[in-house]
Amino acid sequence: MTADEPESFPPPPFWRTRYCAFEVMARAERRAIMPEMILSVLDSPVRRLAQPNGRVRYWGLVRELGGYLSVITLGDGRTVHTYYVDEEFRP
Repeated sequence: MTADEPESFPPPPFWRTRYCAFEVMARAERRAIMPEMILSVLDSPVRRLAQPNGRVRYWGLVRELGGYLSVITLGDGRTVHTYYVDEEFRP
């Protein structure tokens, strides 16, 4: 990364880190996760947890995925760092 490259990218579809934009969103197993699903979890989570590292984890039920989506943001609560279907989460 050079000094003129941004640390995060604005919408559309949502604020995201460089890691999310170039690594997470490119993974084949994550392509079924639509931006609207991520935004839905951020807007109406079933659980929210502030992590010791300053990041914030949100969980939300996404019926189209058949389970709960975990979305992890930076401390601002809006810049998405990663997301995945969390098969271990129980509300």
